[in-house]
Amino acid sequence: MDNTQEVREFLTSRRAKITPEQAGMPSGPRRRVPGLRRSEVAALADMSVEYYAKLERGNLAGASPAVLEAVARALRLDDAERAHLLRLAQAADGSDTLARPRRRTPRQWAPHRSLQWTLDAITAGPAFVRNGRMDILATNQLARAFYDDVYATPHNQANLARFQFLDPAAPRFYPDWDQAADIVVAILRTEAGRDPHDKDLHDLVGELSTRSDAFRTRWGAHDVRHHGTGSKRYHHQAVGELTLAYEGLDMAAEPGLTLTVYTAEPASPSEEGLRLLASWAATQEATPIARQAAG
Repeated sequence: MDNTQEVREFLTSRRAKITPEQAGMPSGPRRRVPGLRRSEVAALADMSVEYYAKLERGNLAGASPAVLEAVARALRLDDAERAHLLRLAQAADGSDTLARPRRRTPRQWAPHRSLQWTLDAITAGPAFVRNGRMDILATNQLARAFYDDVYATPHNQANLARFQFLDPAAPRFYPDWDQAADIVVAILRTEAGRDPHDKDLHDLVGELSTRSDAFRTRWGAHDVRHHGTGSKRYHHQAVGELTLAYEGLDMAAEPGLTLTVYTAEPASPSEEGLRLLASWAATQEATPIARQAAG
């Protein structure tokens, strides 16, 4: 799959974000493009304008690590953007073939029993496994209850991106909806660079681009990020407001999958909220059993 367009749009979007002043260059009159000109990036990267123009047209095949580093430095890429540029270059020259993660879909993958045991052993906070397409693949009891809104609508297909952009419950669940939306799209964009041959991802992006203006605008920004740690606010229908810290761990035994664990600050209202959520989850699980016994 040719990634020329992805490379071109990524480099162009990064160049447009840097002002001449930020780069230590005079702004000058009659600038027809936002950000830096190609010639200015070429000068900052110490290469010819013709060669940089070739790169920006999408031809990264054969670019050396030194060239990629020079471009990253000139465009002031952060760590996530540098990694994305490297993956785009590897995909362009085919060197990612052996390192490419095996394709995984919810229909093809199920957690090994020891992984499910591990998830179930985490009882103080939601814990779940997802792939780069934001499919939830495995959970502990608390995560299943935490994402009850996601599972409530079958059309979401247990996918956090579909929930974020297509489910009317999402703005209530995410009080900081714009921030959460930015994160979801950046994760998907990062995954597209990591595995440009994932048809399921392309289908998901096409679906969301068609059905959501908010997604389409964000996708066009070409923002990427590492999503390893941080905190978010939520509003759960059963327990109310929760402010949770999260840690995302790449799974060495399952390339391309991430184990995420949410926790609350000790002795905080959110910690009490997680205890209430655990009680609610146990009640929800017991109700069908009770009905079955009564029947």
